[in-house]
Amino acid sequence: MDFALVGSVGGFFALRTGAPGPAHVPLASVYEGDHRPLTARVDTVAARLRAPERRIAASIAQLGLAARLWSVALGSAVLADAVPDLDPRELRWDPDLTSPDDLVLTGDPAGLRTLPATAASVREVVQYGHLVPLAGALRRDGRISPRLLWGNAGSALAGAVRELSRWGGRNGRPEVAERAGALAAELFGHPDLRTTGTSLPGAFPVGSFRRRSCCLYYRCPVGALCGDCVFDRPPPRSSARAESG
Repeated sequence: MDFALVGSVGGFFALRTGAPGPAHVPLASVYEGDHRPLTARVDTVAARLRAPERRIAASIAQLGLAARLWSVALGSAVLADAVPDLDPRELRWDPDLTSPDDLVLTGDPAGLRTLPATAASVREVVQYGHLVPLAGALRRDGRISPRLLWGNAGSALAGAVRELSRWGGRNGRPEVAERAGALAAELFGHPDLRTTGTSLPGAFPVGSFRRRSCCLYYRCPVGALCGDCVFDRPPPRSSARAESG
């Protein structure tokens, strides 16, 4: 796997391999019941954003991790013609760090197991391997809409495609955008992702993506509407307790 090439797209696409740091924990342990790292991450995000509700911080934390996972897997499929096996037992996470230092894939890079560069492989590794159990862990931590979490997943996937497309444009490789768009179109065909957003003029998902839910970031004192937000303007603050999604 040429992780250096994939990581050249941007920090979210970078993945360290080898020995993890002392605070890195297997994501499998988080999914299976050790909620302390996830709780710590949500608490950190809540403090940074001065989030008025815990679910806002949970949403932003999940959105960031979803973006990391989609970016690594999709970027590898497009640029390295293989998908790394991001087994939650081997993928370590430090909730106090940001990309590219937050994730470490343990083991010998020379013996890394890879999967074919297909949408099915990306879905197996990211959607089923991480996003589904992560959503379950977040819902055990506190109240948050499943529809919001899948909206975040769709937004993160579309964002990964946009970054790959921009990288391809900068490096004279138009086939990168085409390949990323084709894989993402298959991924968005899944029922959990199909209704998360729509495309605006331009070839989906390389064109602008408009999600059908809101990540809630605008409710923070430092927040605003995201570029793909379902809202054209922030809703009245009186709706702050309403379910998003």
